[in-house]
Amino acid sequence: MKTPQKMGGIAALLAAATNLLGAVVYATLLSPKGIDSTGSDPGKTVALLADNQGAMRAFNLIIFLAFGVTLIFLSLALYERLKAGSTVLAQAVTIFTLVWAVLVIVVGTLSIIDLSTVVKLHGENPAQAATVWLTLNSVETGLGAGGGETLVSALWFLLLSWAALRARALPKLLIYLGVVTGVAGILSVLALTTLTAVYALGLIIWFAWLGIVMLRTSPASAA
Repeated sequence: MKTPQKMGGIAALLAAATNLLGAVVYATLLSPKGIDSTGSDPGKTVALLADNQGAMRAFNLIIFLAFGVTLIFLSLALYERLKAGSTVLAQAVTIFTLVWAVLVIVVGTLSIIDLSTVVKLHGENPAQAATVWLTLNSVETGLGAGGGETLVSALWFLLLSWAALRARALPKLLIYLGVVTGVAGILSVLALTTLTAVYALGLIIWFAWLGIVMLRTSPASAA
C-alpha cells in the first residue's frame, strides 16, 4: 500500500503531465487553428469544435477533471508535510488546494457541457452557435485560467511557500520557484498577460519537482 507521500508524489507528477499536455496542445494545435485564441473568428472556432468534438471532450477531461482529482490527493500529502510547522497554515493550504480543485473541475465540466451545446446548435443555426460560444467561453475564461482559477492557484503557491518555509518541508529552491510562480500568476491576471507563459511554465516545473521530492524524501529530510 502506498504511503500518503508516495501518492502525493504520483499526484504531483500527474498534475505536471496534464498541464504539460495542455500547454503543448494549445500551442501546437488549438491556437494555430484559432480555438480559444484572442481575436479568433467565433464561427470558424465553433466549426472546428464541431469537427473535433470527440478529441476536445477527451482533452477537457484530461486537463481539467483529471488535474482536479490530482489536486485532491495532493492536498492530503501536503498537509502531512506542512503541519509540523503550523497546523493552521497547513489547514489553510489544504482549503486553498480543495478550492482550486473545485474550480478546475467546475470549469472542465462547463467546457464539456458547453461544447455539446454549441456543437448541437451549430447543426441548426451556425450564426447563433457562434454568439452562444462567445458568451459561454467568456464565463469559462472568467472562472478558469483568465481569472478565478489562476488567482486562487497563485495565492495557493504563495501560501504554500510560506508554510513550507516555516516547516522546512521542501527544498528552498523549490519554495522560491513557488513564490515566483505565484507572483507571475497574480500579475498575469491583474496587469501583465505576458507573464502567463512564465506562470504556466513555472507551474509545470514546480509540480514535476514536487513529485520527485515527495517520492524520494520524507517530510523531515526534504529541506
